[in-house]
Amino acid sequence: MTNYWPWWAGAIGLALVTINHTLITDRSLGVSGAWDRVLHWRRERRLEQMEEEFTDDRALAEALAAATAEHFGTGTDASSVPQVPYGVSQPLEADAEPAAGESPAATSLRPAPLVTQAALLISVFLGGLIAAVTSGRFHLRYDMGPGFRNLVTADPTTMIAVLFVGGVLVGFGTRLAGGCSSGHGLSGCGRLRPVSIVATAVFFGTAVAVSFLLWKVI
Repeated sequence: MTNYWPWWAGAIGLALVTINHTLITDRSLGVSGAWDRVLHWRRERRLEQMEEEFTDDRALAEALAAATAEHFGTGTDASSVPQVPYGVSQPLEADAEPAAGESPAATSLRPAPLVTQAALLISVFLGGLIAAVTSGRFHLRYDMGPGFRNLVTADPTTMIAVLFVGGVLVGFGTRLAGGCSSGHGLSGCGRLRPVSIVATAVFFGTAVAVSFLLWKVI
């Protein structure tokens, strides 16, 4: 029989991970977003290099205007480009001023540096590996275990097909919802963001319904 942590210990552990990640990186925790950035590391690295090169907002606007004019053959100049740096949200009011004590970085929408995202994914893998090894339950498997075989299928080919389709659907749903259980469930709900609360309610409610269907009906 597998022994798990009590629910309250797991909740405390997840809360500490989320809080520490936010304090260290000044960004919300999100595994799916980190995975997407690491997969497209060349694109993300170019964006980071552009930000490093154009630290001045005016220089960035002029460079964007010049690139636009060169690509489209228009007479676009820097005055027609909004003076908003990449990754910074536009204020609702044109004359809105930052709140007292608020730094420009507080409104940055850019994610954490690429190396930080890669470190997060490596830490998730290493943490799971260490937990499995120290508990004595680590061993390589090529299926989902007896429960999956008894409930869904025991045929290896069908099992691979089912897992592949399920993985694609999970990835599609994550992109459609704009985040996964870590981004919405931990960070978003912890910050009381309405979209995260709705997204978390939907995917957890769906999981409960599917589990009930599999174990009680099928």
